[in-house]
Amino acid sequence: MKTLILNGNPHSSGQEFDQYVDEFVHNLETFGHDVTRVDLRSLDIKFCTGCWSCWWATPGKCVFKDDMLQIYPEMVAADLVIWASPLILGNVSALTKTVQDRFIPLVHPYIEVVDGECHHRKRYAHNAKIGLLVGPSPDDTVEDLALVRQLFERFAKNARSEFTLFSATKTLSAEVFHETLAG
Repeated sequence: MKTLILNGNPHSSGQEFDQYVDEFVHNLETFGHDVTRVDLRSLDIKFCTGCWSCWWATPGKCVFKDDMLQIYPEMVAADLVIWASPLILGNVSALTKTVQDRFIPLVHPYIEVVDGECHHRKRYAHNAKIGLLVGPSPDDTVEDLALVRQLFERFAKNARSEFTLFSATKTLSAEVFHETLAG
């Protein structure tokens, strides 16, 4: 399985979270997965401005020529995209959210009804499944975790994909791997 891990930890000193991501990558590779890890903090990624050029002027292509150009082909080729982020004020990092917002060129502007809801049409025949690894702070509650999970479940639905993995750093990555990905 081709897996893309987008590490949205904005802090280079966030060693505990990055070690968790490292361990998760190791477990995937041990079981034969082809893993690409991208540390988003090392990239130049601009904020989406909502200009909609990626839908109308240059369909499927963002007007910004930044480091998202490296990420888009990886997203399209992946079987699984795992978004990884420490929780900051009860949500994923702003860096993670910025990349998530820039995902929009990968769907069509045209709408179709799916499960009684309006959603954008797929741009590609294959969309990667979506997972989320979070690193909660001591102040984050069970409700915070449930909310961020629900936001990514909605994101997966809007991305015309399937949400297949949710884990917090409190859970050993080997356990998450065996329960969710191996079975």
